[in-house]
Parts: sequence; C-alpha cells; structure tokens
Amino acid sequence: MESQDKEVLETILKAIVNQPEKVLVTRTTDEMGVLLTVKLGEGDAGVVIGKQGQSITAIRSVINIVGRKNQAKVNVKLDVPERHREVAGTESHP
Repeated sequence: MESQDKEVLETILKAIVNQPEKVLVTRTTDEMGVLLTVKLGEGDAGVVIGKQGQSITAIRSVINIVGRKNQAKVNVKLDVPERHREVAGTESHP
C-alpha cells in the first residue's frame, strides 16, 4: 500500500496528542523520496517532539521502517509555527 506510511504516522500522532482531530499529515513524493509534513493543534508539538527530541526520533524510526518495507525513503517534517519554536527553545540565538 503506497500511503501506508502516512496512515501509520497519523495513527501514532492521534494516539499521543491532546487534539487528535487537528492532526493533518500531507504526503508528497519526489526524486528524493517521500515527505510527510505534519500539522498539529495548539500545544501538541511539545508532546510529539518529547524530551530532548526522543519522541519524534522514535516516531521517525518507525516511519523509516515502514518506508523501507515499501522501498521508499521517508522523511517526517513537523510544520510548527515560528512562535512555537521560540517557546520550545529550538530557535538558535547568535
């Protein structure tokens, strides 16, 4: 199944966020592979990222396994608004 990676990602995210109805995963494909872009509800990015990025790293690992099963390189991108990055401390300061 071509979009199995998207379905697995949606299932994982909806199980861990506070606003599962706001989870939106968009799947695009190009010569580099598959890109799954994730939009979340207010405040859910921290839950998905986890302490020191451990949760998103684990999620990406699972999605990569699903992709390999289908001979595809799959990347997961969180589409987090800029102000949420500042709050989460992921913005780099000079």
